[in-house]
Amino acid sequence: MDLTYWGVEQYQDNWVRALNILEREQDATSCLVASITDPVNSNFVFCWPLYRSGEAVFVQNSIILLDELAEAFIPDEPWCFVEPRSTVDADGNDISEWQTTIGEVREFLRTAQI
Repeated sequence: MDLTYWGVEQYQDNWVRALNILEREQDATSCLVASITDPVNSNFVFCWPLYRSGEAVFVQNSIILLDELAEAFIPDEPWCFVEPRSTVDADGNDISEWQTTIGEVREFLRTAQI
């Protein structure tokens, strides 16, 4: 986790906001920023996209490529730049993902020391 652009508190605030997005709808997309440097001077943001489908939450590992975006990246709203969920890549390979539940997300938010 790079701490040159965001400090620990900014990552924590972003994660809380990102997880709260999942609470709003049965089918929601969000993401946790895993590492970010100044978007003005970098080409990518490492993140974990989150896709809620009912009670299930699917988590993937991804990179947001800033030079491929149609609009300027907004660090405080990275979920706006996450692609829709896909389970296979352009070459037909399975995309690695893991699954949790919205109940587990709620429990984390309730008990987290952030």
